[in-house]
Amino acid sequence: MVVSRPKLSWFENMYIPGILKGMTITARHFFDHLFGRVKVTMQYPEEKWPMPDGYRGAPTLVHDEEGREKCVSCQLCEFICPPRAIRIKPGEIPLDSPHAKVEKAPKAFDIDMIRCIYCGLCEEVCPEEAIFLLKDYAITGLTREEMVHNKAKLYELGGTLSKPIHKWDKNK
Repeated sequence: MVVSRPKLSWFENMYIPGILKGMTITARHFFDHLFGRVKVTMQYPEEKWPMPDGYRGAPTLVHDEEGREKCVSCQLCEFICPPRAIRIKPGEIPLDSPHAKVEKAPKAFDIDMIRCIYCGLCEEVCPEEAIFLLKDYAITGLTREEMVHNKAKLYELGGTLSKPIHKWDKNK
């Protein structure tokens, strides 16, 4: 099939209609913004896009309402993580602690946010509900080392969650 080109007049060959059409669109946008009829700029960090209910953000660790660690170092999140972004070094709770009944607590808990694919499997598999996903999408860093969140950073991002956990229950 052969498609023939339309014959252009000398005026159209000088591209004047195309240039004028583009200039009218530009002028219309200029005056819309000048008189405030259209707003296109979001004042980012003050304004952010709303996140839907099922949004899976960065994983974080949470404390209970008394400020204790919920994580029991079971390492299920480390084993289930597809890109192997989670690293846990289990540690013992000292015998002189009032919570010495609990077997383990993490000595080190690191999540590499560059490797993390935000799948949410770590949150689903956690038996003590110690890992939760943030609703914030602005996780930034200037170096790779800044993007590896250690235990202190994860607790800072996660905060406190007041749900009962079995780790501190004396009857269990």
